[in-house]
This record gives sequence, structure tokens and C-alpha cells, in this order.
Amino acid sequence: AIQKQQNISGSLFQQKTKHKLLSEFADNSTINYAALCMHYIHQNPVKANLVKNMHDWPYSSYSDYAATREGTLCNKLLAFQLTGILPYRFVEESHEVIREDVAEKLW
Repeated sequence: AIQKQQNISGSLFQQKTKHKLLSEFADNSTINYAALCMHYIHQNPVKANLVKNMHDWPYSSYSDYAATREGTLCNKLLAFQLTGILPYRFVEESHEVIREDVAEKLW
């Protein structure tokens, strides 16, 4: 309906989306791409200066994976299995995976 009203085609979010190859930004070559993407997504609100800490963004699953909130939307066991992230290392790894010297290129 919006596309018809505005006489446009394609994605409504076409102009705002972008893609990035994250694998070159990993600080640790043993981190798999799924884990890197997970950490990148959780870091976005901090990098965008929306919050100071990943825990503070209420719309993220970060707090669920960090075990500071008991949300039920995430299948944490499956996510940890697929990403290879160890639950007890999740918080530490979330802060160290993306190298600081290239973070500017991402955000």
C-alpha cells in the first residue's frame, strides 16, 4: 500500500540497508562467521551511541545470552551450538571479538 501510494518499488528500507563482510574484522581467526555476526549485532546499539553498555539496550537478545535476563524468545542452547560460543565466555567474547583498529570501518 505504501509503495502504491508513494509510486515506488522495491524494499521500503532499500536506502538504509547495507552489507558488510565481517570475517576480515575478527580479532580471533577461530571465531566463526555466525558468532561474529551475533557479536556485531549486539554491539550495534553501543557503536551507534544509543546506550553505553550492551546490557542497556532492551530490544536486544544480548541480556538473554549473557544470562542477566530470562527471555523466552531465544533458543540459547541452539544459538551457542551453532555459533560455537561457550556460554561462560559469551560476555567476555562479546567485547573482544571485533578489533578496535577496524571498528571504525564497520560503524
